[in-house]
Amino acid sequence: MNENHLRTMGYDKTPDIILEVPVAVEGHIVHWIESKASFGDDQSHQTYLNEQFWSYWNRFGPGLVIYWYGFIGELDCQRDRGILLKDCFPTDIVTLCHATQQDRSPESQNKDKE
Repeated sequence: MNENHLRTMGYDKTPDIILEVPVAVEGHIVHWIESKASFGDDQSHQTYLNEQFWSYWNRFGPGLVIYWYGFIGELDCQRDRGILLKDCFPTDIVTLCHATQQDRSPESQNKDKE
């Protein structure tokens, strides 16, 4: 869901994208993506953290921020708390999907019946 869709649902502060199904990036779960067409310096990043990113995290869970012109490496220190920084769209995305009854092993199907 994009910002416009989220605003029609009553959200005032929204990331650029909310993922209906989370993905994993570098082993971290991502529920939302915020894109910044800027360089992530200390001052701007701290402002974004306080005014945007932490409220996204509180509402939607862990997320990904993409600084299209790079960022100071030391700023990527909130990964364990749920905010991942990148300088481009990640190529190593792991998608999560639901297995259908046919795709599941007989063992797991039998456990469901117990």
